[in-house]
Amino acid sequence: MPQQNFDELKQIIEINSWTKNKAGVDENGEIFASWMHALGYKEEVYHRESIGNHLHFISKHKEGKKLLLLGHLDTVFPPDTFENFKEDEEWIYGPGVCDMKGGNYVALEALRHTHEKFGTIENIDFLLVSDEETGSDDSKYLSGELGKAYDYCMVFEAAGVKDEVVIGRKGVGTFFVDIVGKAAHAGNHYTAGADANLEAAQKLMALVALTNLEKQTTVNVGKISGGIGANTISPKAQLTFELRYTVADERDRVLKAVDEIVAENYVEGTSSTLSGGIQRDVMQPSDEQSEFVKRINKLCNIELATEKRGGVSDANVVSAQGVATLDGWGPFGDGDHTVHERASKQSFKERIALVSEILEHFSEGGFEN
Repeated sequence: MPQQNFDELKQIIEINSWTKNKAGVDENGEIFASWMHALGYKEEVYHRESIGNHLHFISKHKEGKKLLLLGHLDTVFPPDTFENFKEDEEWIYGPGVCDMKGGNYVALEALRHTHEKFGTIENIDFLLVSDEETGSDDSKYLSGELGKAYDYCMVFEAAGVKDEVVIGRKGVGTFFVDIVGKAAHAGNHYTAGADANLEAAQKLMALVALTNLEKQTTVNVGKISGGIGANTISPKAQLTFELRYTVADERDRVLKAVDEIVAENYVEGTSSTLSGGIQRDVMQPSDEQSEFVKRINKLCNIELATEKRGGVSDANVVSAQGVATLDGWGPFGDGDHTVHERASKQSFKERIALVSEILEHFSEGGFEN
């Protein structure tokens, strides 16, 4: 990979792209857009007021299969926390170098190779969203709707330690249970109160009991709040919990049970309401995805290593639309979400070469049958 390419990567890595920094995320997007325009792409901008704009780069379309490349523009680092780029012989260091400005750059370089070989790019589009690191609460609706138009999707989160691509990711949901009780003096009128904290404790135990480790389903009550003070029966409480699951049946089982737990009053005089929901549904391996892997293996004469991950990405969103989706096409790196984030130079080189070959075969019609 020539030095000038690292200079381009340096340019966008040194822009603070914290999800809540709209100006920085948009600047990152504008620079990326200039590179995409040079390849003949048209740009559809989905303007947003409080987060960065989502960008959909559209190639020339013709009859046949369509491929979506997918990435995100934002990082997790607020201004003045981690904004430096550096490199040594083996590694590049910086915010987003593997999650996922580096992955976006792999896609860009592969598109450049494709454009250089064919003179134009057809049926290969690129979507960059701006809020993935905070759960894609806005962009997931856009990604899901746009994703329906594609046959294949490649997502450019970081590769696995052995260059694995990702074929499965857990689904995730975040929920809140708000409990209303009745305040009373804990000394003089103990029985006149309805203890919201005690109700929360009973519900916590019931929620956690829904965990099934054999099926990799977890329910974690990560935050509890409630009460006024030691001398007052608690008039309110809140539980914040997360659900993660690997199959849709488990999602349905837990959601039904959660509704029952919220509806039941363990402490007389309390009432509870549930809010929140599924953020990203499960990414399950599918026959279409398996065929996608087999086709890549055959055309590129390789044996892709694959893995499943407990974390989520926007691959969950597009996969839920029935699109054959593979994640983990970015470079291998580690330390993501920390000030030690880095990515392997060798992995950049290998990922760009492999993705370029896949796009070449796609452009030649290798995925049509």
